[in-house]
Order: sequence, then structure tokens, then C-alpha cells
Amino acid sequence: MPDFTDLIDLASERVGGAVIAANDEFFAEKENLVKAAAPMFIEGKYTHRGKWMDGWETRRRRDEGHDWCLIRLGLPGTVRGILVDTTHFTGNFPSECAVDARAVKWHLDGDELLGDESQWREIVPRSALRGDSHNLFPVADTGRVTHLRLRIFPDGGVARLRAFGVARPDWDRLIGAGGLIDLAAAEHGGLVVSASDMFFGSRHNLIMPGRPASMADGWETRRRRGPGHDWAIVRLGRAGTVRRLEIDTTYFKGNAPGAGSVEGCATGDDRMPEELATMDAWRTILPITKLQPDTRQVFEDELKNAGPVTYVRLNIFPDGGIGRLRVWAKVRDTP
Repeated sequence: MPDFTDLIDLASERVGGAVIAANDEFFAEKENLVKAAAPMFIEGKYTHRGKWMDGWETRRRRDEGHDWCLIRLGLPGTVRGILVDTTHFTGNFPSECAVDARAVKWHLDGDELLGDESQWREIVPRSALRGDSHNLFPVADTGRVTHLRLRIFPDGGVARLRAFGVARPDWDRLIGAGGLIDLAAAEHGGLVVSASDMFFGSRHNLIMPGRPASMADGWETRRRRGPGHDWAIVRLGRAGTVRRLEIDTTYFKGNAPGAGSVEGCATGDDRMPEELATMDAWRTILPITKLQPDTRQVFEDELKNAGPVTYVRLNIFPDGGIGRLRVWAKVRDTP
């Protein structure tokens, strides 16, 4: 991916991320770091500790050392880039930061995680920060990680920490449980790699956990005034044969698509989005079918066997909004 910020934030509270420990949070709570919403500033709002800030802020350090916090990723995976967001922190942001990562097989508390320093790997070296800014740091392949440690030097405030990447689930456990797996789901490594338009809603909303929370929590295109139709392409977490589809238009009432279809293709490499969109290898999984507004629609008998696929393309006619897409499939190497 040319821009890692176009990937999913694996640390966000929206996907289950949490800040589990910090050495200090005197002025502002550590939990703010993983909020899904953009940081805000309220003029004149104070608490008994001082100015209210929408982030994590430590007291002014009067000794040697630095401050830190521990983040449990909501989706274990490969981190491709880190955003240290200091929005609204101007005279109180840290001078520098560093980020470490590690992988564990079970949930540990802060003391247990910090107990073995040798298990942490530095993925962002100590680097200068700018105040009131999006500080972006590309990351080399981390492998599968479950926890991050943000270190700030020497103290100060950070509004948000974003860990952009791709989820890497425990496939042995998933396959061992038997049954169909939603291969499009973000928690199973799915990624919406491209869309024709997302004027009103991000394409990534299509594969987020849970039901849509509102119309804003879906993928929505602008009103099409010319020929053609809109589409979104999802790279599945693993190759599989699609057995059931769910197209959820919940909350989309006067702006749901009139119809939709789903196609699949099998390609083993990471092609560029523009190349995927024009490939001739797409095979029909769900023919063009009328869609109902504000409805969770499941399709099984209507599906055609396209064989194992690695990508699916959701087509909507001519435009509109979709809350969620679920692609329930039999994984190719399942007995």
C-alpha cells in the first residue's frame, strides 16, 4: 500500500483496542489515546487538575526518565505505520517519542508485560515530534504483534495513537472451530483495497466488527449523475469458496442502492487497486439482485459457485450506501 494511513487502525477502541497501563495520566486519561473520533478542543473547559485535554497528558517531569503507556491492539496484526497525533497540544507536547511492539498469546497486565524487556522490539526509533500535528512514522514488517508501548520524552501530551496495518488472526483456531468464516471481516485480515467513491462514508466501514451504529458508520457514495455504477473491492483474509453473503443496508432508507451484485477473482499477488478494477478475471457470485433499504439481507441459494477466490467486488446500482458486507466462506484448505 502506498499510503499506510489508508489501512485499518489496529489500536482503535472501535475494533477493541485499549490502553491498559501508563506510568502517569495526571492531566488527561490514557484511554483517550485510542478513541476512534478525532480529538477536540473546548475553550475554557477546566477540571480540578487543570485544562481539559482530549488525549493522554502527564505531569511536568522534574527528574530523569520518560513517560510511557501500554496499548493492547484490538486486532493483532502487522503494523505498517504509526501516527502520533499531537493535535491541540502546543506548549505541552513531548519533544520526542519511540514505539515498541511485542506479541503474546494471552492477555497480560502491565506489570507482566513490562517484566521481560527482551520481548519488546523497537519499531519506531526515538524521533522528534511536532506540536499540534500528525506525526507519521512508517514501520518495517513487524510480523504479528499484539501490544505496543508508546514512550514519550520527557513528558507531555499526545491526543491519539494510531497503529495502521493489517489484522493477522489465529487461523489454526478459526479453522479448527469448523464452519464458515467471514473472510472479508477486518478481524480476519480482510481489507477494502479500493472503491469507486466514498464521498459520505469510508469504504473500511463495510468490514468493521458489529452492526452499523448509524448511517455514518457505512460506505456511502455521492449521487451518480452519469452512466455506470459504484463498487468496492475487498481483499479477503484468506482464499475461500463463498457460501453465504450478507449485504446490510441498515439506516440507509432514502439512499440505499436499488440493486447489488458480488463478483470474485483469484489472484495470489497484491495487485494495485487500479489494476484489480479492470481485470477480466472477475466471476459472478451474486447476480444483480434487488436490494431493500434499511435491511439486513442474507443470500445463499442465489449464489453461484465461483470456486476459491481471494478478492470480492461489491457492485451497487447505481449508487448509495451499504452498512456492512459479510462474506461467509469455506476456507480452501479446510477438510
